[in-house]
Amino acid sequence: CLENTDPRTRGRGIQLLSQVLLQCYSLLQEKEVLHLVLFYENRLQDHHLVIPSVLQGLRALSMCEVLPPGLAVSVLKAIFQEVHVQSLLQLDRHTVYSIITNFMATREEELKGLGADFTFGFIQVMDGEKDPRNLLVAFQIVRDLIAKNYSLGPFVEELFEVTSCYFPIDFTPPPNDPHGIQREDLILSLRAVLASTSQFAEFLLPLLIEKMDSDLQSAKLDSLQTLTACCAIYGQKELQEFLPSLWSSLRREVFQTASEKVEAECLAALHALSACLSRSVLRSDTEDLLDSFLGSVLQDCRHHLCEPDMKLVWPSAKLLQAAAGASLRAYHCVTHSVLPLLLEQYTKHPQSSQRRTILEMLLGFLELQQKWGHVDEEESALLSLRAPVCSVVFSALTDPSVQLQLVGIRALTLLGSLQGFLSPSDLELVVDHLIRLALRGEDSQSSEAAMEAAASLAPVYPKVFSGRMVPRLEEELQSGRAEGEEEGSPDRCSLRQRCLQALAAVSTHTSIVRETVPVLLQHLRREQKGSGAENIQGLVSVCQSLHRVALQCQQDAEGCWYYHQTVVPCLLAMAVQAAMQESTQPLLGKALLEEEVLAAMVPVISAATTHLSPELAAQSVSHVVPLFLDGEVSFLPQNSFPCLFQPFEDGECLEAQRRLVALLMAFVCSLPRDVAIPQQERLLRELLALSCSCSCPFTATTAAKCFAGLVNKHLAGQQLDEILQLAVNRLEPGLAEGPRRTQALTLLLWVTKALVLRYHPLSSRLTDKLLALLSDAELGPAVADGFSLLLAESPDVLHKGCHADLRIMFRQRFFTDNVPKLVQGFHGAGPDVKANYLKGLSHVLNHLPKPVLVTELPTLLPLLLEALSCSDRVVQLSTLSCLQPLLLEAPQIMSLHVDTLVTKFLSLTCSPTMAVRIAALRCAHALASLPTTVLLPYKARVIRALAKPLDDKKRLVRKEAVAARGEW
Repeated sequence: CLENTDPRTRGRGIQLLSQVLLQCYSLLQEKEVLHLVLFYENRLQDHHLVIPSVLQGLRALSMCEVLPPGLAVSVLKAIFQEVHVQSLLQLDRHTVYSIITNFMATREEELKGLGADFTFGFIQVMDGEKDPRNLLVAFQIVRDLIAKNYSLGPFVEELFEVTSCYFPIDFTPPPNDPHGIQREDLILSLRAVLASTSQFAEFLLPLLIEKMDSDLQSAKLDSLQTLTACCAIYGQKELQEFLPSLWSSLRREVFQTASEKVEAECLAALHALSACLSRSVLRSDTEDLLDSFLGSVLQDCRHHLCEPDMKLVWPSAKLLQAAAGASLRAYHCVTHSVLPLLLEQYTKHPQSSQRRTILEMLLGFLELQQKWGHVDEEESALLSLRAPVCSVVFSALTDPSVQLQLVGIRALTLLGSLQGFLSPSDLELVVDHLIRLALRGEDSQSSEAAMEAAASLAPVYPKVFSGRMVPRLEEELQSGRAEGEEEGSPDRCSLRQRCLQALAAVSTHTSIVRETVPVLLQHLRREQKGSGAENIQGLVSVCQSLHRVALQCQQDAEGCWYYHQTVVPCLLAMAVQAAMQESTQPLLGKALLEEEVLAAMVPVISAATTHLSPELAAQSVSHVVPLFLDGEVSFLPQNSFPCLFQPFEDGECLEAQRRLVALLMAFVCSLPRDVAIPQQERLLRELLALSCSCSCPFTATTAAKCFAGLVNKHLAGQQLDEILQLAVNRLEPGLAEGPRRTQALTLLLWVTKALVLRYHPLSSRLTDKLLALLSDAELGPAVADGFSLLLAESPDVLHKGCHADLRIMFRQRFFTDNVPKLVQGFHGAGPDVKANYLKGLSHVLNHLPKPVLVTELPTLLPLLLEALSCSDRVVQLSTLSCLQPLLLEAPQIMSLHVDTLVTKFLSLTCSPTMAVRIAALRCAHALASLPTTVLLPYKARVIRALAKPLDDKKRLVRKEAVAARGEW
């Protein structure tokens, strides 16, 4: 074939040879490669039909490691000379680029020997390329030419022209493009070329200035982003000639554009220009371009800051901040001119709204100072203006406008974070202002902002806050009244509440925690002496503040241990004292023993315990467990109690003591898993007995939760098996009959949850027991709700934060094991208990990750639709909240049932329960996301039906109806 006179036949022969070489090029010897290269070079002069196959052969040979020296140059010269690349098909042009890429990777020094001829040859190859697949490779070759210092010679402008002709990229990939090349790929690849060398600057910058003035937003954005990229490698020399035009274009865009994207890119480009000029090393005989450039920026923007109508104030401030933020030198240059002007304008403008604008601009410049940390005394305009800056900020804090106060608080926080800026007298004023706003700010926004500011400044100035703020707050808390306020008045309660919140907020440093915690505990002691609703709320508020302090201490080992050994014994002592008084004087009624207060103490003790080191936790547990098991009170402060502490003993008079098991639960269930609990088996038996026999639901439930929390973390083995068997033996008769069925069910649910989380084998047996109880007329509804408890995140026990043994896929596993049984049970159940199965199912589905649910949807959807017909409101609500996200995530499956869905949702929009009406309207809204062709037959009917809820008596229902009907 190779000697045949017909070019097509010769082409087939060369094609076969090239395909063989592509398979075995790595096996060739040097002599063979030499012979083949000479043959293929000669074939490049053959008929044009032969050329594609010749190029494939050369591509194979370009990958040979034994290619003799000099042949790479010879092959490329032959291609440049003999082949008109741009007349070839796309694939053949790609082959040429591949040959060049291969040689550049392996024969760099040889190619560099060609000098600028190589660059010129490549320019000829690339000139006129249009295919995006080839352009990506070609752009990479140009980047390598520049990055690896190939000689460009006199062809810099030609190389620029052959690439810049594609700028800005205007490419939309065809639909279903198998190659997956996006416009963004080409933009980034071309930008990397254009911004790869300062030699392109004289050609590129005029092009960028021209494209910035384009009407196309995409061209503007591309130009600005390319300019920003170029500034990283340019110096003063490249930019000098073009700075006035660049500034003019950037300023015009920021002043006139309606596009936030364009504005953001302009500011980024200005920042990059300023940074580039700041970097340049100056010689004594050269002009400092940064000074003159910033001079132009100041000249064009400064006067806008003084205009009475303040139209161009923000654009000017943004430009100045972008330029100033590039370097410390630029910052000093701009702020020396701008800060005095802003301070002057603040005093000139009496209106709060204008003052707020000016202070926000000032804040922008102060935030830039943070980038460089300390305030340099010699250079900084800020230090020389300390007094007027503080005066302006303090005046904002006393202004009646809440919005101005909020900006003032942000500015105050920022000034405090600048090391060495505030004098001791200023700091005292800062604290005074924060106390005033936190406690007596008329608006809750400014009060909360003041507390957050105190929280962030307290670790920076712990002495000032612990010495000035904490005593003032303590004083306010003790007096508890503002002038003219009556005992128990709402204002007094609000002031007390704010004092407690402020004490918690500033407890962000160990030295301050040592001051605030005793104050909070002292207030807790005062509050517990009453028994009214106000005392209960007061105790809950103190516990909420103590909880916040505990969370803030968790990352500091010293603070965490101080907090734990101070707060936990104190809370236990107060609770034990109250419980004993209740045992001896039952008619007194103690606020501290109310369920609401004990429930608020649980997260305090839990948060104080979860982050203890194992050694310290072991030290603490050796006191707390004997307290509950043996009445060992010696470690408690003020431990002279009137009688014994026996929470696990029988007797009506000990009911108050039994309630304190909630505090035991908070402690032992939050311990790290590797901490040994003394007398654990005895403790488990006592908890088990209490959970089954106690008539108080609160105590029985907390005992069950505590038992479950310990079982979850218990080491696997014989001891655990024995205690679980004991629990099952207690549960079965308790569930069968008698007055304690509900307590037995509560215990069953919590133990099942503890075992499900850790994949314990017994969990499936207990779950089957729950499934069987769904058909129980008395317990069935409670069991159905229990499926939510099994899978939901629990706030106080059995969650990650308290070190529970929790496997990440437990919900999916529970679903796989039990949903088929639920479905089967539903089909076999009597009509009076079918609703229990539906409710249980909807709870399980509600807690399942949506991707898992979508895969199971085809089999479960008919059941969910049946659940919507159930009269139980909980089932309806649960099912609707399950269906709403599925309408968005699985439109194809849902479309098959659109007729039923429309009917069910519309009928539920008239439900007597407001929550059901809202959920149904949200589902009707989500329905509108299904394909239009599916929805059109129902459009008129839905719009008609949704007119009725527009007149609903509840505003929240009307709001959802408007949104849903509007979408339809």
